[in-house]
This record gives sequence, C-alpha cells and structure tokens, in this order.
Amino acid sequence: MPFLWLVSILSLLVSILPTARAAQSDAVISPRATVTLVTDDDTYMPGRPLHVGLRLRLAPGWHTYWLNPGDAGDAPTLDVRATGGATGQAGTIEWPTPRVLHDGPLTSYAYTGDVLLPVMLSPVAGAGDGPVTLSAKAEWLVCAEVCVPENGSFTLTLPRGDVRPSAEAAAFARAAADRPVPSPFAARVSPAGVLQLDGRGLSPDAVKDAWFMPEVAGAIDQDAPQAVTVRDGVVQLVLKPGPVFHDGAALSGIVVLRDPMGRERGLSVLPVVGEVRTLVSPSVEAPPPDGIVHVGWLVGMAFVGGMILNLMPCVFPVLAMKVLSLERMARGERRAALAGAGAYAAGVVGSFVVLGGAIAALRVAGQQAGWGFQFQSTGFVIAICLLLFAVALNLLGFFTIGLRLMGLGNGLPAHAGDFLTGVLAVVLASPCTAPFMGAAVAGALAAPPVVGLLVFVSLGCGLAAPYLLLACMPGLLGWLPQPGRWMETVRNLLALPVLGTCVWLAWVAKLEGGMDALGLLAAGLVLVLVGCWCLRRASMMDLRDAMEGRAGLYRAMAILLLLVAFVGGGVLPPASVHDRSRGTDRVTDGSSAFSPTRLAELRRQGRPVFVDMTAAWCISCLVNERVALSTHAVQDAFARRGIVYMKGDWTLRDAAITAFLHEHGRDGVPFYIYYPAHGPEVILPEILTPGLVIRMTAPEEK
Repeated sequence: MPFLWLVSILSLLVSILPTARAAQSDAVISPRATVTLVTDDDTYMPGRPLHVGLRLRLAPGWHTYWLNPGDAGDAPTLDVRATGGATGQAGTIEWPTPRVLHDGPLTSYAYTGDVLLPVMLSPVAGAGDGPVTLSAKAEWLVCAEVCVPENGSFTLTLPRGDVRPSAEAAAFARAAADRPVPSPFAARVSPAGVLQLDGRGLSPDAVKDAWFMPEVAGAIDQDAPQAVTVRDGVVQLVLKPGPVFHDGAALSGIVVLRDPMGRERGLSVLPVVGEVRTLVSPSVEAPPPDGIVHVGWLVGMAFVGGMILNLMPCVFPVLAMKVLSLERMARGERRAALAGAGAYAAGVVGSFVVLGGAIAALRVAGQQAGWGFQFQSTGFVIAICLLLFAVALNLLGFFTIGLRLMGLGNGLPAHAGDFLTGVLAVVLASPCTAPFMGAAVAGALAAPPVVGLLVFVSLGCGLAAPYLLLACMPGLLGWLPQPGRWMETVRNLLALPVLGTCVWLAWVAKLEGGMDALGLLAAGLVLVLVGCWCLRRASMMDLRDAMEGRAGLYRAMAILLLLVAFVGGGVLPPASVHDRSRGTDRVTDGSSAFSPTRLAELRRQGRPVFVDMTAAWCISCLVNERVALSTHAVQDAFARRGIVYMKGDWTLRDAAITAFLHEHGRDGVPFYIYYPAHGPEVILPEILTPGLVIRMTAPEEK
C-alpha cells in the first residue's frame, strides 16, 4: 500500500510539473545573474496578446542597464519569435523606470535586484490546436567591479487554452507599475536646456525632488547636477545641454517626481521646444541665514588654510627671511615691529586679492586659469629664480644695499621691505594648496565678487597671522637669545634654503622650456651676480669716489644689468605642443599619464584608479611623491590591489587637467582622488603619508 501511495504522488507531481514550468524557460545561470524567459500566462490563445519577458535575478552588487545606459554600459536586447501553432514576433522592450547610479565620475541608468524586461507578442496568428513555441535570443551586460557581457538562447512552449495567469504574473504586474506613464502635465524645454512641467497637482507639498533621464545618450550632461525648483503648478529642472541637445529638439525621456514620503513616479515626457522663464533655483532662494553660514564657512576654511600654508615647503624661503625681523622685535622696538608686521600683512593680503582677481578676470576672458597658473610661464619661473638668487646673495653679505630688514626695500618708504616680502611670500606660496585652502579658493572663484574678495582677504590674514601674533605679543620673544654675532651666522645660513629654491626653479624652467630656458637662466644668473657686485662696489666707495660720480656709474651699471637679466626671460618662446610632455616622468613610480578618456575606460572596466594631479613647480606635490606615493609600501599596495596610478602633470597649461580640477571643486595642485572598483570616489588630503594613502585606497578594509 505505501508503495502505491508513493507511485500516485509521483504521478501527480509529474503531471503538475509541466504546467508549473510552462511559463518559464530553462535558466542561463552565472555567478552574476540567473536569467530566464517568462510569460504572464501559462497558456496560449490565438489572437490574444501575450506578454513575454526577460527576467534577470541579479546578484547583490551587480546591475544591468536601461535603454540609455548613461556614461557607460550597454542596453539589453531581446528578440522573441513564436512558431508552431501560431506565428508572431515581439515588439520593443517596455522599459521600467531605471535607477540613477553614480560611480565616480560616471553616471548610469540601471536596474538592480530582480528585474523583468517585458515585450508584447502581438498579434499571435494561426488557428491550430497545437502548442506554440517561443524562441528567444537575448544579450545583456552586468557590471559591478567589472563588466561582463552575457547572452542566452531560450525556448518556452505554451499549450493552447483559456486564460490562466502564470506564477510570473505578479512580476509582470510589478513591471507594469514601474513603467513610466505619459505625463499628465504639459512639458516644455527651452533652447538653453530648462525643462518645465506645468499643471494642477504640482506643488512643494506634492513634489520634494525631481530629476530627468533622457532616452538618447548625449542629450544632456548626465553628470551635471539638475537644479530643481517647485512652485504651485510648476516643476522646473535646469539641465546642462549635451553634444546632441540640438536646442531641445526631441528631448524625450523620463521625469521622476519624488513626494515628501519618498514615493516615486516616472512620467514619460516629450517636451515641446519653447521659451521658459527660468525660476530662481532653491540655492538662490535659500534664506539669508543659510547664505551667511555658507560664506562664513568659506571664510573660515580660507583662514585656516592660510595658516597651514605657513607650514608648506613653498613658503619656507620667505619664512627664513622673516626670521631676521625677529632681531628687531627682540631689541624691544615694539612700534617698529608692529608697523613692519602690518606692512607684511598688507603685502600678503593685497597680493592674494590681486592674484585672485587676476584668475577670475582670465576666466571671464575665456582662459583656463587656476591657482598657481603664473608658474606655468617659463619667463615667470626664470624671473622669480633670479630674484631669489639676489636675495640669497644679500643674505650671504655679498652686498648690503637693496635689502632692508626683510631683504627688500632700501631707498623706499619705511617698511616697504616688509610689504614686498609679503608679496614675495604669496608669489612663492601660490604653487601650492594647503588643507582647507583648495575648497576655499574654488568657492571664492565660483561665488559673487564680494564673497570672493572676503575669502582671499581671509587667506592672506591666515598666512600673516603667526607673524602678527609674534609682533603683538612680545613676551613670546623672551625665549630668543640676546642679539649678537650669532645673528650674522643665522643670516648666512638662511641663504641655504633660498639657494635651494633657486635650484628647484632652475629644474622647473628646464622641464618647461628645455635647454633654451636653462641657458637663458644661466646667463641671467651671471648678470645678477655682476649687477650685485656693482652695487657692492658702489656701497664701499668713499666720499671722494661718490663726488666724482663713480658710485653712480656702478649703480647705473647694476640697474642696467639687472634689468637685462629680468627682462630676458620674457624672450623665451612658449613651449610647443611636443614639449608639453616634459616633466611627466619625473619619478619612476609606475604611473601612467592622465587622460580623461583612459580614466573613463578604466572605470567602465571596473578597475580601481588613483589620480595624482601634480606639477613640477609645486614643492608640496614633489614632497608627497617622494615621502608617500613613490615608496615601496604604497607601490606594493597599488600592485597588490590592481590600482592603476595615473599622474596628471600640470606643469604646463593643460585644458583637460584644468577641467578635471574644476569638476572636483579645485583650482590648484596637489589634488589626489581615488576611484575604487565600485562605490563613491575618495578625495585625499593635500599632505600625504604612506599609511594614509594605503588606508584610504582600501575602503573595503576599513
């Protein structure tokens, strides 16, 4: 008896299984996805439309793509044909509303989890009583850390019969609910890319957020933010037109509206082209307290960044010269110390304002200028090198006129030397950005002029603050030894970092202008040396020689020689396109040259990438390369994790690097950003250590 019961149960299961499997084909299985062909009915009826779909059950972390995949990817394809008791061919995929995925600099429109891509098989012709066989071929791309193309052939046989919803009917119902519906609101788009929906039911109470996804790739810049404004009866999105925008013509796509409860609905739109009055965006409409907080945050970051800039290698030569002024403070000449500190601060603040204004003016004129842009000029590098060489000769006692207190300004109004030293401090500091400073400078250049002025003034105050503090609190100087002959030794020793800076600038000039620049610089150094010797001779002459005009002759010769030396750097022609590769391989660190196209390709392949934006004239960049990025520990970590190390050399002007910096809210170097295999990018600080780089490029190990 038990045996007969077992046979009966097995027979029943056998009779049921074909029906249970009738609405689903055999699966194509990979570690990334399980894919089947499914139908919404278990049976077929001639003349009745039939929904067929490609069902993808994606593994966690994997996704596939929409009709417009975005910046990377490829849309799935599905070709279904019916043969046997009926014939027919499926139409296009009825795409559900996709998600927006941001992966580093790339934006994709994709699906995750369990997704069904349905097509309508209609009409199904034929009057035979036999079953219908559905044959399908499909291709799809699944991506996570890497992208893997997959494909499959599917066969599904349905018997003829009355309507009988399949086990997959619920999945088809969900797909239909996720599909965008025709917009009930009138849609317009301006030639400038402003998309607007008008109609009853649109209000801030009903719409908290909105975004647009175009059906055609390149219609808009998909990575650019879409400013949203919601008013009663109006939703407006400010889009950034893409290369195939064509003044808004045929800008079809999906507008997704999200309500305050987080519920979303997709609206299919085909806006008409027409003028749209741009409403004030929410960021502009923000109440004054928020704007004040934002400005205060920028100003605060600028002040802190300016203070930290005192610790950056770029400013060391000038800080060395500033040590000499401590002698006067230690002698108790408080009024003179305060006046000198004020003049130095004025030079610093004024130079920051002038430099910031110059960058802003160049941008308005259409030039791609960033922080430290002047060091991309070989003539400027040569001129600064010659000036510092003259300062070093003075510190060595080669001549005694031409420098007062800080090394500059003899024969000029009182404390002019302090002022000019402040100017020199900013000039030498401009190649580098300190922590907090990069974001502050970018914010200043993007903000209204008044806010930009406040930020650059705050930067200058931060740089000058330590010296002002010493001048205002003489008690801090009590730790200094009494003035004496040791000051002369210190003065001579301080010439060493200045001469070291000259060597660095000579190397930069060689990278930028080749041997022609180096030869011109060498000639300039000789002229400066002879000119300073003439100044020394003039200062050592007695009254008789002065009365006979010999001292004046030497001074005239010195001025002429120095003028020729400093002006001569401007005759160097700009570097050719071929020369722009100079300086790229400064360090043997396994890096490859930065290219936006190459970066996008590596991101599509799911490769982790570390981008180093550097320049030969940025001392902080070079220090980070030596002490962190080129160390064995970091290089081994990069190799072990498969991280591609890309280096962007901004020594000479490079539009691609400038644009990349601007995209990430930066206007200068150093700048470091890590793109993991998947997930958000990681921006590293301006000062690196090997442990910091290893830790921040391994977020999965945190």
